[in-house]
Amino acid sequence: MNTLGRWIEPRKYTASHHDYFTNHALKVMIIPLLIEQLLQMVVGMMDTMMVSYAGEAAVSGVSLDTMFYTIFIFIFTAIATGGAVVISQYLGSKSKDLADLATGQEFRIAGIVSLVCMVLILVFGNGILQVLYGSAEPAVMDACRTYLWIVTLSFPANAIYNAGAAVYRSFGRTRTTMYVSLAMNTINIIGNAIGVFGLHAGAAGVAWPTTISWIFAAVLMTILCTKPELETSLHWKYVVRNDKDMMKRILNIAIPNAIESGLFQASKVFLGVLISTYGTYQIAANGIAQSIWSLAALASSAMQPVFITVVGQCMGAEDHDSADYYMRKLSRLTFMMCFAWNLAIVLLLPLIMKAYNVSAETKTLIVIMVLIHNLFAGTIQTLAFPLSAGLRAAGDVRFTLWTSIFCTVGLRVIFSYFFGTVMGLGVIGITIGMVLDWSVKAIMDWVRFTGGKWRTMKVI
Repeated sequence: MNTLGRWIEPRKYTASHHDYFTNHALKVMIIPLLIEQLLQMVVGMMDTMMVSYAGEAAVSGVSLDTMFYTIFIFIFTAIATGGAVVISQYLGSKSKDLADLATGQEFRIAGIVSLVCMVLILVFGNGILQVLYGSAEPAVMDACRTYLWIVTLSFPANAIYNAGAAVYRSFGRTRTTMYVSLAMNTINIIGNAIGVFGLHAGAAGVAWPTTISWIFAAVLMTILCTKPELETSLHWKYVVRNDKDMMKRILNIAIPNAIESGLFQASKVFLGVLISTYGTYQIAANGIAQSIWSLAALASSAMQPVFITVVGQCMGAEDHDSADYYMRKLSRLTFMMCFAWNLAIVLLLPLIMKAYNVSAETKTLIVIMVLIHNLFAGTIQTLAFPLSAGLRAAGDVRFTLWTSIFCTVGLRVIFSYFFGTVMGLGVIGITIGMVLDWSVKAIMDWVRFTGGKWRTMKVI
């Protein structure tokens, strides 16, 4: 039977392969992640709306800062992912003491790295902003400096929250992280309303609520992680310990993941430069399409932590057949979810477009871009990203890193330049370049998975 056939008609497994995660357990894990992702997207849209009332300078300053400090968020998320993989594997091997040690070391790494990043930006941030955005208007630069200085103070809290959330996700308690995220985002929204509409504090009025909400979430998540009845708990003796071997295991996952995310962001910056040459209405179309694409990626994004938890625990138990079984099962489930979700967005597109006051030409571009994007996001993206998370959870991080460098940094940039600039398709060409990148990556990941090389990887 060919490769596609083996996916559609899964292998026969014994009953023991179903023992790790029942359908109910998977549902309990997945639904809160979907709600959390949707919540974050809705809050992001509300944040943007409220910031717009603080004035154009504040909006521009916050926008420019976001492009810059996102790289640090990627770093903190990469550390959390590294910790989640290691903790999941120790839980699968029934080694609670080592899982506790990994939890403490994950918090240690997150704290040290985030403090270093915070100090560097507090010292050199203004100079970096001047180099990046020195040509911006003085009012925009003032908003930029104010927002960055305040939000930088949240770096340690952001990193600690992500570390704690990763711990809970590593043993499938995603409902807890959903509730913490709900509380954090509620504080952020209320704070933004007070800062913008009540205090008229401009960029500071939206920066302080962000920082305060992250601090709240970090403290709460840390307290929750210290509960002794958990599958793995946070012990301060393991946080202060300098265990080089455990830190190495976590960083072996985290560093390639951070490089992968950083290069992805760098490619986005380059594509942003390309798009800026295509004209105002194409820039506007790309910006609006990007927001719809983010919504379309909901199911794919929510499933990635599920792959890490499930595959990680199977690999920790050295049950490679179960890891294979769940990667196929979760891939099929992700495909069905992504297809249904993206189809729903396409059907709602006429209604969504009514919310944007742009020209007919711009709307036509947006519709074309969304249709191309959602066709691939509802089908091929299933293997391009969630399956990559499964390979990463198995310890196959070097392969996922190099495929991302080849596809995202190499092929996406080349395809986008060719179709967008050389062929004169503009932002439609950029969209084609993106989905071609996904397609090649999906093929490479699936060939790697079916080839079985990931079975030989060791994390713990």
